[in-house]
Amino acid sequence: MLMRTLAVSMFCLLAFASCPRAMRADDGKGAICPARRPPYDPKNLKLCVDACIACDNGTRVTCTTSCTLKGAK
Repeated sequence: MLMRTLAVSMFCLLAFASCPRAMRADDGKGAICPARRPPYDPKNLKLCVDACIACDNGTRVTCTTSCTLKGAK
């Protein structure tokens, strides 16, 4: 039982440590960076994904999912 608890704890610790810093805490640049990109419309899927990749260091898959969940079409 102790070994299983230790293994789960180590897994959680490693999973958290592998997350990019931007996913762990909001550093405040999320709202500023897209505003610097001239034609930015958060409801336009292509523009939202491009801004996400450039500003949040995301991948096309994660940014597409994020933008879709935020209502971009």
